[in-house]
Amino acid sequence: MNRFHIVFGFAVAALGALPFAGPATAADGLKLGVLMSMTGGLGSYGEVGLNGVRLAVEEMNAAGGVNRGQVTLAVGDDQTSPQAGVDAAKRLVDVEKVNAIIGALSSGVTIPVATSVSVPAGMLQISTASTSPEITTLKDNDLLFRTVPTDAVQGVALAQVAKEKGVKSISIIYVNNDYGKGLAEAFTKAYEGKVTQSIAYEPKQASFRGELQKAAQGSAEVLLLLAYPEDGIPILKQALEGGFFKRFALADGMKAPEVAASIGAKFVEGAFATAPQAAGEASEIFKKLYEKRFKELPPKPYIDAAYDAAILVGLAAVKAKSSDPKAIRDALRFVANAPGEQIKPGEFAKAKKLLEAGQDIDYVGAGGPQNFDAAGDVVGTYAHWEFKDGKIVTVKVFGPK
Repeated sequence: MNRFHIVFGFAVAALGALPFAGPATAADGLKLGVLMSMTGGLGSYGEVGLNGVRLAVEEMNAAGGVNRGQVTLAVGDDQTSPQAGVDAAKRLVDVEKVNAIIGALSSGVTIPVATSVSVPAGMLQISTASTSPEITTLKDNDLLFRTVPTDAVQGVALAQVAKEKGVKSISIIYVNNDYGKGLAEAFTKAYEGKVTQSIAYEPKQASFRGELQKAAQGSAEVLLLLAYPEDGIPILKQALEGGFFKRFALADGMKAPEVAASIGAKFVEGAFATAPQAAGEASEIFKKLYEKRFKELPPKPYIDAAYDAAILVGLAAVKAKSSDPKAIRDALRFVANAPGEQIKPGEFAKAKKLLEAGQDIDYVGAGGPQNFDAAGDVVGTYAHWEFKDGKIVTVKVFGPK
Protein backbone atom coordinates (compact mmCIF):
# COMPACT_ATOMS: atom_id res chain seq x y z
CA MET A 1 0.00 0.00 0.00
CA ASN A 2 2.86 2.45 0.71
CA ARG A 3 3.83 2.41 -2.94
CA PHE A 4 0.54 4.01 -3.92
CA HIS A 5 -0.64 7.57 -3.56
CA ILE A 6 -4.23 7.05 -2.45
CA VAL A 7 -6.80 9.66 -1.59
CA PHE A 8 -10.13 8.74 -0.01
CA GLY A 9 -13.26 10.67 0.90
CA PHE A 10 -13.14 14.02 -0.82
CA ALA A 11 -14.98 16.82 0.96
CA VAL A 12 -17.86 18.08 -1.14
CA ALA A 13 -17.87 21.56 0.28
CA ALA A 14 -14.22 22.12 -0.47
CA LEU A 15 -14.53 20.80 -3.99
CA GLY A 16 -17.13 23.33 -5.02
CA ALA A 17 -14.56 26.11 -5.01
CA LEU A 18 -11.86 24.28 -6.95
CA PRO A 19 -10.82 25.64 -10.35
CA PHE A 20 -11.38 23.42 -13.37
CA ALA A 21 -7.78 23.43 -14.54
CA GLY A 22 -7.80 20.37 -16.80
CA PRO A 23 -5.66 17.23 -16.97
CA ALA A 24 -1.96 16.78 -16.58
CA THR A 25 0.13 16.28 -19.71
CA ALA A 26 3.51 15.30 -18.23
CA ALA A 27 5.47 12.83 -20.33
CA ASP A 28 7.16 10.96 -17.48
CA GLY A 29 5.20 8.34 -15.57
CA LEU A 30 1.47 7.75 -15.47
CA LYS A 31 -1.06 8.78 -12.85
CA LEU A 32 -4.36 6.91 -12.79
CA GLY A 33 -7.42 8.40 -11.19
CA VAL A 34 -9.61 5.61 -9.83
CA LEU A 35 -13.24 6.53 -9.18
CA MET A 36 -14.69 3.74 -7.08
CA SER A 37 -17.73 3.20 -4.87
CA MET A 38 -16.01 2.69 -1.54
CA THR A 39 -19.29 3.49 0.23
CA GLY A 40 -22.96 3.64 -0.71
CA GLY A 41 -25.02 1.09 -2.61
CA LEU A 42 -22.00 -0.45 -4.37
CA GLY A 43 -19.65 -0.06 -1.43
CA SER A 44 -19.15 -3.82 -1.15
CA TYR A 45 -17.64 -3.85 -4.65
CA GLY A 46 -15.27 -0.89 -4.35
CA GLU A 47 -12.33 -2.35 -2.45
CA VAL A 48 -12.06 -5.52 -4.54
CA GLY A 49 -12.36 -3.50 -7.74
CA LEU A 50 -9.61 -1.24 -6.50
CA ASN A 51 -7.51 -4.33 -5.82
CA GLY A 52 -7.85 -5.24 -9.50
CA VAL A 53 -6.32 -1.87 -10.38
CA ARG A 54 -3.62 -2.26 -7.73
CA LEU A 55 -2.63 -5.61 -9.20
CA ALA A 56 -2.24 -3.99 -12.63
CA VAL A 57 -0.20 -1.09 -11.23
CA GLU A 58 2.17 -3.44 -9.42
CA GLU A 59 2.66 -5.39 -12.65
CA MET A 60 3.36 -2.24 -14.65
CA ASN A 61 5.84 -0.89 -12.12
CA ALA A 62 7.61 -4.25 -11.90
CA ALA A 63 8.17 -3.88 -15.66
CA GLY A 64 9.83 -0.50 -15.20
CA GLY A 65 6.74 1.68 -15.21
CA VAL A 66 5.44 3.73 -18.11
CA ASN A 67 7.14 6.49 -20.09
CA ARG A 68 10.26 6.69 -17.92
CA GLY A 69 8.35 6.87 -14.66
CA GLN A 70 6.26 4.94 -12.15
CA VAL A 71 2.52 4.37 -12.33
CA THR A 72 0.74 5.95 -9.35
CA LEU A 73 -2.84 6.12 -8.13
CA ALA A 74 -5.21 8.74 -6.78
CA VAL A 75 -8.50 7.25 -5.57
CA GLY A 76 -11.84 8.97 -5.11
CA ASP A 77 -14.92 7.57 -3.39
CA ASP A 78 -18.00 8.33 -5.50
CA GLN A 79 -20.25 7.05 -2.69
CA THR A 80 -22.47 5.46 -5.42
CA SER A 81 -23.90 8.97 -5.79
CA PRO A 82 -23.92 11.14 -8.93
CA GLN A 83 -23.05 14.39 -7.15
CA ALA A 84 -20.35 12.84 -4.98
CA GLY A 85 -18.96 11.16 -8.10
CA VAL A 86 -18.80 14.44 -10.01
CA ASP A 87 -17.10 16.16 -7.08
CA ALA A 88 -14.55 13.35 -6.70
CA ALA A 89 -13.85 13.34 -10.44
CA LYS A 90 -13.22 17.10 -10.43
CA ARG A 91 -10.74 16.57 -7.65
CA LEU A 92 -8.95 13.85 -9.62
CA VAL A 93 -8.70 16.10 -12.70
CA ASP A 94 -8.03 19.52 -11.15
CA VAL A 95 -6.03 18.70 -8.02
CA GLU A 96 -4.52 15.26 -8.57
CA LYS A 97 -3.76 15.99 -12.25
CA VAL A 98 -4.42 12.41 -13.33
CA ASN A 99 -3.86 11.19 -16.89
CA ALA A 100 -6.98 9.00 -17.09
CA ILE A 101 -9.98 8.10 -14.96
CA ILE A 102 -10.88 4.47 -14.29
CA GLY A 103 -14.50 4.28 -13.17
CA ALA A 104 -17.11 4.70 -12.08
CA LEU A 105 -18.93 1.50 -11.17
CA SER A 106 -22.54 2.72 -11.37
CA SER A 107 -23.87 3.93 -14.71
CA GLY A 108 -25.75 6.58 -12.75
CA VAL A 109 -22.38 7.99 -11.69
CA THR A 110 -20.36 7.33 -14.84
CA ILE A 111 -22.71 9.25 -17.14
CA PRO A 112 -22.83 12.54 -15.17
CA VAL A 113 -19.08 12.33 -14.58
CA ALA A 114 -18.54 11.98 -18.32
CA THR A 115 -20.90 14.76 -19.35
CA SER A 116 -19.84 17.32 -16.73
CA VAL A 117 -16.20 16.46 -15.94
CA SER A 118 -14.21 14.10 -18.12
CA VAL A 119 -15.51 15.05 -21.57
CA PRO A 120 -15.30 18.84 -21.02
CA ALA A 121 -11.77 18.37 -19.64
CA GLY A 122 -10.66 16.18 -22.55
CA MET A 123 -10.03 13.38 -20.08
CA LEU A 124 -10.09 9.69 -21.01
CA GLN A 125 -12.52 7.72 -18.84
CA ILE A 126 -12.89 3.93 -18.77
CA SER A 127 -15.69 2.44 -16.69
CA THR A 128 -15.16 -1.01 -15.27
CA ALA A 129 -18.78 -1.83 -14.40
CA SER A 130 -21.23 0.62 -16.00
CA THR A 131 -23.55 -1.37 -18.24
CA SER A 132 -26.33 1.08 -19.18
CA PRO A 133 -27.24 1.01 -22.90
CA GLU A 134 -27.37 4.83 -22.75
CA ILE A 135 -23.57 4.96 -22.64
CA THR A 136 -23.35 3.55 -26.17
CA THR A 137 -24.97 6.63 -27.74
CA LEU A 138 -23.64 9.25 -25.32
CA LYS A 139 -21.97 12.23 -27.02
CA ASP A 140 -18.56 11.79 -25.41
CA ASN A 141 -16.02 12.86 -28.07
CA ASP A 142 -14.72 9.27 -27.98
CA LEU A 143 -13.44 9.80 -24.44
CA LEU A 144 -15.69 7.30 -22.60
CA PHE A 145 -14.94 3.58 -22.89
CA ARG A 146 -15.92 0.55 -20.81
CA THR A 147 -14.42 -2.87 -20.24
CA VAL A 148 -17.81 -4.55 -19.66
CA PRO A 149 -20.59 -5.29 -22.15
CA THR A 150 -23.83 -3.33 -22.30
CA ASP A 151 -27.02 -4.37 -20.51
CA ALA A 152 -28.74 -4.36 -23.89
CA VAL A 153 -27.11 -7.79 -24.13
CA GLN A 154 -27.43 -8.78 -20.45
CA GLY A 155 -31.19 -8.28 -20.74
CA VAL A 156 -31.21 -10.90 -23.50
CA ALA A 157 -29.06 -13.23 -21.39
CA LEU A 158 -31.34 -12.90 -18.38
CA ALA A 159 -34.44 -13.46 -20.50
CA GLN A 160 -32.81 -16.58 -21.94
CA VAL A 161 -32.13 -18.00 -18.46
CA ALA A 162 -35.71 -17.23 -17.37
CA LYS A 163 -37.01 -19.13 -20.39
CA GLU A 164 -34.73 -22.09 -19.62
CA LYS A 165 -36.12 -22.07 -16.07
CA GLY A 166 -39.64 -22.31 -17.46
CA VAL A 167 -40.74 -19.01 -15.89
CA LYS A 168 -43.95 -17.79 -17.54
CA SER A 169 -44.46 -14.52 -15.64
CA ILE A 170 -42.15 -12.06 -13.90
CA SER A 171 -42.60 -8.83 -11.97
CA ILE A 172 -39.71 -6.35 -11.92
CA ILE A 173 -38.50 -3.97 -9.23
CA TYR A 174 -35.53 -1.88 -10.33
CA VAL A 175 -33.39 0.88 -8.86
CA ASN A 176 -34.37 4.19 -10.42
CA ASN A 177 -31.11 5.00 -12.18
CA ASP A 178 -29.55 4.40 -15.60
CA TYR A 179 -28.49 0.86 -14.66
CA GLY A 180 -31.83 -0.31 -13.30
CA LYS A 181 -33.97 1.34 -15.95
CA GLY A 182 -31.77 0.20 -18.84
CA LEU A 183 -31.61 -3.42 -17.73
CA ALA A 184 -35.33 -3.57 -16.93
CA GLU A 185 -36.17 -2.28 -20.41
CA ALA A 186 -33.73 -4.65 -22.12
CA PHE A 187 -35.10 -7.66 -20.23
CA THR A 188 -38.73 -6.71 -20.91
CA LYS A 189 -38.02 -6.39 -24.62
CA ALA A 190 -36.30 -9.79 -24.81
CA TYR A 191 -38.49 -11.83 -22.41
CA GLU A 192 -40.97 -14.17 -24.08
CA GLY A 193 -43.16 -14.54 -20.99
CA LYS A 194 -45.38 -11.94 -19.30
CA VAL A 195 -43.99 -9.00 -17.34
CA THR A 196 -46.84 -8.27 -14.94
CA GLN A 197 -45.34 -5.14 -13.35
CA SER A 198 -42.22 -2.99 -13.70
CA ILE A 199 -41.71 -0.78 -10.66
CA ALA A 200 -38.90 1.72 -10.02
CA TYR A 201 -37.72 2.37 -6.48
CA GLU A 202 -35.75 5.21 -4.95
CA PRO A 203 -32.67 4.17 -2.94
CA LYS A 204 -32.17 4.31 0.82
CA GLN A 205 -35.80 3.99 1.89
CA ALA A 206 -36.75 2.67 5.30
CA SER A 207 -39.45 0.51 3.73
CA PHE A 208 -40.07 -0.86 0.25
CA ARG A 209 -43.43 -2.43 1.02
CA GLY A 210 -45.30 -0.01 -1.23
CA GLU A 211 -43.24 -1.06 -4.23
CA LEU A 212 -43.59 -4.72 -3.28
CA GLN A 213 -47.38 -4.44 -3.01
CA LYS A 214 -47.54 -2.97 -6.53
CA ALA A 215 -45.13 -5.58 -7.88
CA ALA A 216 -47.22 -8.40 -6.41
CA GLN A 217 -50.28 -7.33 -8.40
CA GLY A 218 -50.76 -9.84 -11.19
CA SER A 219 -49.40 -12.79 -9.18
CA ALA A 220 -46.13 -13.22 -11.06
CA GLU A 221 -44.18 -16.42 -10.42
CA VAL A 222 -40.87 -14.63 -9.86
CA LEU A 223 -39.66 -11.21 -8.70
CA LEU A 224 -36.80 -9.89 -10.79
CA LEU A 225 -34.89 -7.51 -8.53
CA LEU A 226 -32.42 -5.17 -10.22
CA ALA A 227 -30.69 -3.53 -7.30
CA TYR A 228 -27.48 -3.18 -5.29
CA PRO A 229 -26.99 -5.00 -1.96
CA GLU A 230 -27.58 -1.91 0.21
CA ASP A 231 -31.24 -1.75 -0.89
CA GLY A 232 -31.58 -5.20 -2.43
CA ILE A 233 -31.11 -7.04 0.86
CA PRO A 234 -33.94 -5.21 2.69
CA ILE A 235 -36.18 -5.53 -0.38
CA LEU A 236 -35.70 -9.30 -0.42
CA LYS A 237 -36.27 -9.50 3.35
CA GLN A 238 -39.47 -7.48 3.11
CA ALA A 239 -40.65 -9.52 0.13
CA LEU A 240 -40.30 -12.70 2.19
CA GLU A 241 -41.65 -11.27 5.46
CA GLY A 242 -44.72 -9.84 3.73
CA GLY A 243 -45.35 -12.97 1.69
CA PHE A 244 -45.16 -10.99 -1.54
CA PHE A 245 -42.75 -13.35 -3.35
CA LYS A 246 -40.91 -16.60 -2.70
CA ARG A 247 -38.89 -16.92 -5.93
CA PHE A 248 -36.37 -14.41 -7.17
CA ALA A 249 -34.25 -13.52 -10.18
CA LEU A 250 -31.26 -11.20 -9.87
CA ALA A 251 -28.48 -9.67 -11.94
CA ASP A 252 -24.89 -8.48 -11.56
CA GLY A 253 -25.72 -5.78 -9.02
CA MET A 254 -26.65 -8.43 -6.43
CA LYS A 255 -23.78 -10.84 -7.05
CA ALA A 256 -22.37 -10.65 -3.54
CA PRO A 257 -22.02 -13.34 -0.82
CA GLU A 258 -23.46 -10.98 1.80
CA VAL A 259 -26.87 -11.25 0.13
CA ALA A 260 -27.28 -14.88 1.18
CA ALA A 261 -25.49 -14.29 4.49
CA SER A 262 -27.90 -11.49 5.45
CA ILE A 263 -31.14 -13.13 4.33
CA GLY A 264 -30.43 -16.78 5.03
CA ALA A 265 -29.18 -19.34 2.53
CA LYS A 266 -32.44 -21.28 2.31
CA PHE A 267 -34.46 -18.20 1.37
CA VAL A 268 -32.40 -17.41 -1.73
CA GLU A 269 -31.61 -21.01 -2.66
CA GLY A 270 -32.07 -21.42 -6.38
CA ALA A 271 -32.55 -17.73 -7.15
CA PHE A 272 -31.25 -17.43 -10.70
CA ALA A 273 -29.24 -14.55 -12.11
CA THR A 274 -26.78 -13.32 -14.71
CA ALA A 275 -23.61 -11.23 -14.70
CA PRO A 276 -20.88 -10.53 -17.24
CA GLN A 277 -18.17 -13.18 -16.87
CA ALA A 278 -15.24 -14.20 -19.01
CA ALA A 279 -14.09 -17.71 -19.74
CA GLY A 280 -10.92 -19.13 -21.19
CA GLU A 281 -7.18 -19.04 -20.62
CA ALA A 282 -6.84 -15.30 -19.98
CA SER A 283 -9.53 -15.42 -17.30
CA GLU A 284 -7.85 -18.36 -15.54
CA ILE A 285 -4.45 -16.63 -15.64
CA PHE A 286 -5.94 -13.56 -13.99
CA LYS A 287 -7.58 -15.62 -11.25
CA LYS A 288 -4.22 -17.15 -10.34
CA LEU A 289 -2.48 -13.76 -10.36
CA TYR A 290 -5.14 -12.22 -8.13
CA GLU A 291 -5.21 -15.13 -5.69
CA LYS A 292 -1.42 -15.09 -5.42
CA ARG A 293 -1.45 -11.40 -4.51
CA PHE A 294 -4.63 -11.12 -2.40
CA LYS A 295 -5.05 -14.76 -1.22
CA GLU A 296 -8.54 -15.21 -2.67
CA LEU A 297 -10.70 -13.94 -5.53
CA PRO A 298 -14.13 -12.90 -4.21
CA PRO A 299 -17.12 -14.09 -6.27
CA LYS A 300 -17.98 -10.53 -7.27
CA PRO A 301 -18.14 -9.11 -10.79
CA TYR A 302 -15.88 -6.55 -12.47
CA ILE A 303 -12.61 -7.13 -10.61
CA ASP A 304 -11.10 -8.46 -13.83
CA ALA A 305 -12.57 -5.53 -15.79
CA ALA A 306 -10.85 -3.09 -13.41
CA TYR A 307 -7.52 -4.82 -13.97
CA ASP A 308 -8.05 -4.70 -17.74
CA ALA A 309 -8.86 -0.99 -17.72
CA ALA A 310 -5.65 -0.11 -15.87
CA ILE A 311 -3.46 -2.35 -18.05
CA LEU A 312 -5.00 -0.94 -21.23
CA VAL A 313 -4.33 2.64 -20.17
CA GLY A 314 -0.72 1.70 -19.42
CA LEU A 315 -0.27 -0.08 -22.75
CA ALA A 316 -1.85 2.81 -24.66
CA ALA A 317 0.46 5.29 -22.93
CA VAL A 318 3.46 3.18 -23.95
CA LYS A 319 2.16 3.01 -27.52
CA ALA A 320 1.59 6.77 -27.62
CA LYS A 321 4.93 7.52 -25.93
CA SER A 322 2.92 10.04 -23.97
CA SER A 323 0.72 10.24 -20.88
CA ASP A 324 -1.48 12.94 -22.38
CA PRO A 325 -5.12 11.78 -22.00
CA LYS A 326 -6.06 12.27 -25.66
CA ALA A 327 -2.85 10.61 -26.85
CA ILE A 328 -3.69 7.61 -24.66
CA ARG A 329 -7.24 7.61 -26.08
CA ASP A 330 -5.94 7.67 -29.63
CA ALA A 331 -3.69 4.64 -28.96
CA LEU A 332 -6.25 2.63 -27.01
CA ARG A 333 -7.78 0.65 -29.86
CA PHE A 334 -4.32 -0.13 -31.29
CA VAL A 335 -3.37 -2.04 -28.13
CA ALA A 336 -6.81 -3.52 -27.44
CA ASN A 337 -7.91 -4.71 -30.87
CA ALA A 338 -6.51 -7.03 -33.53
CA PRO A 339 -4.23 -7.31 -35.40
CA GLY A 340 -1.12 -7.89 -33.33
CA GLU A 341 0.55 -10.40 -31.04
CA GLN A 342 -1.87 -11.52 -28.37
CA ILE A 343 -1.08 -10.33 -24.85
CA LYS A 344 -2.64 -11.97 -21.80
CA PRO A 345 -2.84 -10.90 -18.14
CA GLY A 346 0.58 -10.88 -16.51
CA GLU A 347 2.37 -10.05 -19.77
CA PHE A 348 2.72 -6.28 -19.51
CA ALA A 349 6.54 -6.47 -19.63
CA LYS A 350 6.36 -8.50 -22.84
CA ALA A 351 3.84 -6.10 -24.38
CA LYS A 352 5.93 -3.08 -23.42
CA LYS A 353 8.98 -4.46 -25.22
CA LEU A 354 6.95 -5.23 -28.34
CA LEU A 355 5.42 -1.76 -28.42
CA GLU A 356 8.77 -0.06 -27.86
CA ALA A 357 10.09 -2.11 -30.79
CA GLY A 358 7.29 -0.76 -32.96
CA GLN A 359 5.27 -3.98 -33.10
CA ASP A 360 1.48 -4.36 -32.83
CA ILE A 361 -0.25 -6.08 -29.93
CA ASP A 362 -3.78 -7.37 -29.26
CA TYR A 363 -4.64 -7.42 -25.54
CA VAL A 364 -6.78 -10.41 -24.57
CA GLY A 365 -8.31 -9.28 -21.32
CA ALA A 366 -9.04 -10.96 -18.02
CA GLY A 367 -12.65 -9.86 -18.40
CA GLY A 368 -12.96 -10.73 -22.09
CA PRO A 369 -11.44 -9.84 -25.47
CA GLN A 370 -11.65 -6.06 -24.81
CA ASN A 371 -11.99 -5.16 -28.48
CA PHE A 372 -13.40 -1.62 -28.48
CA ASP A 373 -15.91 -0.72 -31.16
CA ALA A 374 -16.58 2.79 -32.47
CA ALA A 375 -18.67 3.58 -29.37
CA GLY A 376 -16.01 2.34 -26.93
CA ASP A 377 -18.07 -0.77 -26.13
CA VAL A 378 -16.94 -4.39 -25.91
CA VAL A 379 -18.79 -7.67 -26.37
CA GLY A 380 -18.67 -10.43 -23.78
CA THR A 381 -20.08 -13.59 -22.31
CA TYR A 382 -22.34 -13.99 -19.29
CA ALA A 383 -22.57 -16.28 -16.32
CA HIS A 384 -25.82 -17.90 -15.30
CA TRP A 385 -25.21 -17.95 -11.53
CA GLU A 386 -27.25 -19.06 -8.55
CA PHE A 387 -27.05 -19.30 -4.78
CA LYS A 388 -26.34 -22.86 -3.63
CA ASP A 389 -26.05 -23.47 0.12
CA GLY A 390 -25.40 -19.76 0.55
CA LYS A 391 -22.56 -19.67 -1.96
CA ILE A 392 -22.44 -18.14 -5.42
CA VAL A 393 -22.14 -20.88 -8.03
CA THR A 394 -21.66 -20.46 -11.77
CA VAL A 395 -24.06 -22.76 -13.62
CA LYS A 396 -22.63 -21.93 -17.04
CA VAL A 397 -20.92 -19.19 -19.05
CA PHE A 398 -22.58 -18.45 -22.37
CA GLY A 399 -23.06 -15.99 -25.19
CA PRO A 400 -26.69 -14.83 -25.44
CA LYS A 401 -28.58 -15.78 -28.59
